[in-house]
Amino acid sequence: MLEPGTEAPRFALPNQDDETVSLPEEGIAVVYFYPRADTPGCTTEACGFRDAWDEYEDRGVHVFGISDDPVPALRTFADEYDLPVELLSDTDGEVSRAYDSYGEKNVFGNTVEGVFRNTYVVRDGEVVLAYEGVDPEDHAEQLLADIDAL
Repeated sequence: MLEPGTEAPRFALPNQDDETVSLPEEGIAVVYFYPRADTPGCTTEACGFRDAWDEYEDRGVHVFGISDDPVPALRTFADEYDLPVELLSDTDGEVSRAYDSYGEKNVFGNTVEGVFRNTYVVRDGEVVLAYEGVDPEDHAEQLLADIDAL
């Protein structure tokens, strides 16, 4: 995990609309990593952000969900669940690795490489909060409370 006080790795990745999106240099951003679009935990997490979207917008917080899914899968996921967040495609895992959120893990008894469920809050280019092995239930609400406490 990247520690608070660390400079956040810069990125430029395609979103669900195949438009290149970058981490803003100023303001607050949530950068959350999730293993696979349209799976139960990932859907719960994404829908939590959707349901709290007005609160994120009111605070001016950018939200980026990053997985190694290809752009078409992200478009389908966003459409199916009416997701307003920027879903970003990191198919080679380069950005996920830069955020210590990609590597070997055990899935149903098999060792595979993939994205870990981690979240970072970045303010003005610096990691200010880090969450490892996130429980997707109520995560979006917890983040709002933690952001308000900054």
